[in-house]
Amino acid sequence: MQDKALLRLLAWLSPAFPTGAYAYSHGLEWAVECGDITDGDTLQAWLSDVLAHGSGRNDAILLRNAHRANTDTAALDRIAELAAAIAPSRERRAETLDQGSAFLAAAAPWHPPDLPVRVAYPVAVGAMAGRHGVAEDMTTTAYLQAFATNLISAAVRLVPLGQSAGLRVLATLEPVILQVAEASRTAILDDLGGCAFRSDLAAMLHETQYTRLFRS
Repeated sequence: MQDKALLRLLAWLSPAFPTGAYAYSHGLEWAVECGDITDGDTLQAWLSDVLAHGSGRNDAILLRNAHRANTDTAALDRIAELAAAIAPSRERRAETLDQGSAFLAAAAPWHPPDLPVRVAYPVAVGAMAGRHGVAEDMTTTAYLQAFATNLISAAVRLVPLGQSAGLRVLATLEPVILQVAEASRTAILDDLGGCAFRSDLAAMLHETQYTRLFRS
C-alpha cells in the first residue's frame, strides 16, 4: 500500500502532471524585473521567505487540514472557501484556483473527492491524498518541494539562471522545506497568515507589468 501511495504522489506532483503550473511565476517575474532577484543567492533568499512566511506556509496548512477532512464534504467546502478568500491578489487567486481545478480534472482516473469545481490547489492535493491513504507528512513535504521546484524553474528562465544554479538553490532550500512541513503539522486554520509582503506586492504589481511571460 505504501508503494502504491508513493507512486500516486509522484504522479500527481510530477512537473508533467497537467496543472499548468509552468505558466505561473507567483510574482517572480516582477521581482526579477525590478532587481530583487538577480542570481541564485537572491532567489534562495526570496523563496525561503515565501516558504517560511508566505504562501508556502499557508498552502501547507490548507493541505494538511484538507487531508484530514477528506471524507467531510461540508468541512472541505469551508476550507476551499477560505483558501480562495485569503489569496492576496487577483492573480494569486486565479493561480491557485486554476491549478486546483486542472489537478482535479487530470486526476479523474483516480476518482478525486467531491470538491467545488473551482478549488485551491493545496486543498485539492490534500483532499486527494487523504482520500487515497497517502501519508499527510509525505504529501506536505512533497507539495512544498514541488512548489519550490516550479518557482526555481520559472527563475531559471527569467533571470536567467543555469540549470546547475537552479539545482543548487533547490538543495539549499531543503532545510526550509522540512522546517515548514514540520511546523505546519500542528497548525489549524486560525494559524493562516503571513508576512511575506514583498512577495504579495510582487503578485499585485505583476498584473500591470508591461512585458509578461507568465500569468502571475
